Amino acid sequence: MMPVASAGAGGHDATMTSLPQSPTPETVMREVTTQIIRRAIRLGRRKGRDIRISKTAKGKGVSVADLNPDTPEGRARLDAFLTPPGRHYTITGLGAPEEPNAINWRDVNLPFGRKMLLLVLVGISFFMRGSPLKNRLYRVMGVHIGRNVEIMQMAWLDHFRPELIFIGDNTLLGAFTRATVHAYDGCGTFRYGLIEIGSHCTIGAGTGIGPILMEDNVRTLPGTTLSPYLARIRSGSVVGYSPPPVKREEGPSASLPPGADKSD
Repeated sequence: MMPVASAGAGGHDATMTSLPQSPTPETVMREVTTQIIRRAIRLGRRKGRDIRISKTAKGKGVSVADLNPDTPEGRARLDAFLTPPGRHYTITGLGAPEEPNAINWRDVNLPFGRKMLLLVLVGISFFMRGSPLKNRLYRVMGVHIGRNVEIMQMAWLDHFRPELIFIGDNTLLGAFTRATVHAYDGCGTFRYGLIEIGSHCTIGAGTGIGPILMEDNVRTLPGTTLSPYLARIRSGSVVGYSPPPVKREEGPSASLPPGADKSD
């Protein structure tokens, strides 16, 4: 973008340059999916496999070879496929592990060097207490973290694609929280998606989070599992409370204390 000139103090012109915009979940998902498709095309050609991508968990999907971003026709099809970008995608056709031309699902995601770097960084972050230094480490990994976020010890943010995780301002992730952007379904099928956690949220210790859209001011109780049960949580919700299954006995003996003789 071109600099914009404006009148400054004392009649002098001051030059202001627009700040770069932060990436949105939609632009990040588009970029990640394009990268995965590129790697899937290359590996599919090498192994002679028809790898497919779908916007649903059980859909037949589209052959990645038809979405080649390096050809005009493929680029047009890819743009149409990613308009609008989905919140999650499924990759199939990689083959079962013992098939001779099977493709390891991890290889479709990232090159070896990047995978090893993220594995080391997430291991270090696992034992760090919640601090600005820990947040900076997560940002280096690619996680989008707002201001004044606290991520406690033993919390795990998925190193599969950290850039698919967005956390708003003033949010707390309790110890042993797990934020997982991917799932491997076996026999050459895996899924990945966006995790968006809003501002002013409190994520209780041990909460399990998969691809989800969580609005602002949400609270989860310790040990809650959110995904795949919930795709979206409305602002102000408290998730995880379930009243105990207490059933009162019927008849005269219902009021007797435990162990009391119920006979006349």
